[in-house]
Amino acid sequence: MYCDFYGLKEVPFNVTADPHYLFFSRKHREAFSHLVYGVEQKKGIIVLTGEIGTGKTTLCRAFLNQISKKVKSAFIINPSFSGRELLRAILEDFGIRSLNKNKFSLLSNLNKFLLRQKEVDNNAVLIIDEAQNLKTSELEQIRLLSNLETEKEKLLQIILVGQPELNRRIQLYNLRQLRQRIMVNYHILPLDEDEVSKYIYHRLTIAGSDGRIKFSLSALKKIYEFSSGIPRLINFICDRALLLGFIREKREIDEEILNICIKDFDQYK
Repeated sequence: MYCDFYGLKEVPFNVTADPHYLFFSRKHREAFSHLVYGVEQKKGIIVLTGEIGTGKTTLCRAFLNQISKKVKSAFIINPSFSGRELLRAILEDFGIRSLNKNKFSLLSNLNKFLLRQKEVDNNAVLIIDEAQNLKTSELEQIRLLSNLETEKEKLLQIILVGQPELNRRIQLYNLRQLRQRIMVNYHILPLDEDEVSKYIYHRLTIAGSDGRIKFSLSALKKIYEFSSGIPRLINFICDRALLLGFIREKREIDEEILNICIKDFDQYK
């Protein structure tokens, strides 16, 4: 609605996980480096956690876009499956056909696929998003998948992505064997206050802004206070602020506009 008014080619503050818009804050850059290290060094199980809206899924999509063609990948977005269904979903995302649907055959087919990748010097990575929703039995199955290995290295690198409760789940006594196999664990924190303005202008630039859209310093402070540095909430409030700025025909978003948007948000909490 407001793109033409601001001279934008697309909406800059969608809440979808678009890796094209990924902003590398200090914490996101560290998280990305941990993913690269864990996969390249074939560490087995990697855990990436963060609060809702901190950009975990976006980071993973960016990671998959940048990994070598020698790395085969499967990305399970919503693992609300039984143990066997989860295994079938993993095989399908790797592009593995399996006529027999029993668990032994599925595991056998996955192992054969991984060994073939090893023969041609390929690696394989499995990313499971929203992993805090996995049942204990499914997390135990993930541990068993991590046992697919040669004498020298893991055949499958597994990245478990989830909210902070994933780490609390892993601390359960009956998941201690899984916990012992986690070689890389990183928690993404929200943006620092000084990163919020960089994040906002980063997204505006990618969306086609020529620099004429401005946020006043007091407005930026309000955005940080409202969002606590969580990217999804920054997107939410900035989108509404641009809409109100469009309605008022203002290209500078000031504190007054932010106060109105925040007040409207509070009414619908």
